[in-house]
Amino acid sequence: MTQRRAQVTRNTKETQIQVSIDLDGEGRSTFDTGLPFLEHMLDQVARHGMMDITVNAKGDLHIDAHHTVEDIGITLGQALTKAVGDKRGIRRYGHAYVPLDEALSRVVIDLSGRPGLIYGVEYPRARISDFDVDLFHEFFQGFVNHAQVTLHVDCLRGKNAHHVAETIFKAFGRALRMALEPDTRMGDVIPSTKGSL
Repeated sequence: MTQRRAQVTRNTKETQIQVSIDLDGEGRSTFDTGLPFLEHMLDQVARHGMMDITVNAKGDLHIDAHHTVEDIGITLGQALTKAVGDKRGIRRYGHAYVPLDEALSRVVIDLSGRPGLIYGVEYPRARISDFDVDLFHEFFQGFVNHAQVTLHVDCLRGKNAHHVAETIFKAFGRALRMALEPDTRMGDVIPSTKGSL
């Protein structure tokens, strides 16, 4: 399998984002976004997805975090699409259940070439520190639309908002890792009867 790396820059009047990703990394991450809780969550994706992720973002945080969070999701999705290429020889599907104390979440992904998000998450409170938890949906929607994946995110139970968020992002990283792994039985084939994804 060739090196699966990409770097993407997205500049708008609201945000300036740079994302680099190595899908076959060591779980390392570097972030400079002005959003410490989002960085904590993205670190879970890198660590549990065993990919290296760097995100540098400047956004209109003086208004609120919405544009920055959404645009990070968009740019990360674009970087994933670029890095994975034609998806030849990968598993395509991935899933993970992750618990953290009382919380339990499930994430299922299909690198289908079609954007679709089902997001079944209810948080017990609206903010974690100063982060608005509604923005996680915006992050995943931006990611899905630009990575062209089908993603089901469900929190099955949880009373602590931090635990709920962390289980979601850990499960997301592990599901991605599974979907991106080489499928040795499939060989150097695109995993679709259509011959393309």
